[in-house]
Amino acid sequence: MPSSVHILEIATDSKEQFVDLTSRVKELVKKSGVKDGIVHVYCPHTTAAIVVQENTDPALRKDILDALDRAVPPGLKYGHNEPNAPAHIRAALLGTSALVNLDGGKLLLGPWQAIYLLELDGPRRRTVQVKLLPG
Repeated sequence: MPSSVHILEIATDSKEQFVDLTSRVKELVKKSGVKDGIVHVYCPHTTAAIVVQENTDPALRKDILDALDRAVPPGLKYGHNEPNAPAHIRAALLGTSALVNLDGGKLLLGPWQAIYLLELDGPRRRTVQVKLLPG
């Protein structure tokens, strides 16, 4: 893998879990010296997602997980032979990456936003790839 792709190693400890990556991404940006461009955060897993979401109220994160349960219920008969079919579907709906603008060395997130790995089939060891695209 090219050295311009940074790898974050994540160990999740729950079946479903939001893991805040924001401080780790900010640290990578700081160490890189890149001041302007785009930060691409990518999850190469089919039962996890990358989301940019509110970072202040933990109840909202629970609400999101509850809504995913209602939208893609566990326990239904799915064609996939594994019990993690709902996790695959949820990850497909949410997506595996996020792009965040970088200006003056700062991530241009909204005041209440954070970058999360959303574990949907844990606990597991996950990797997240971060690429800084100067521009």
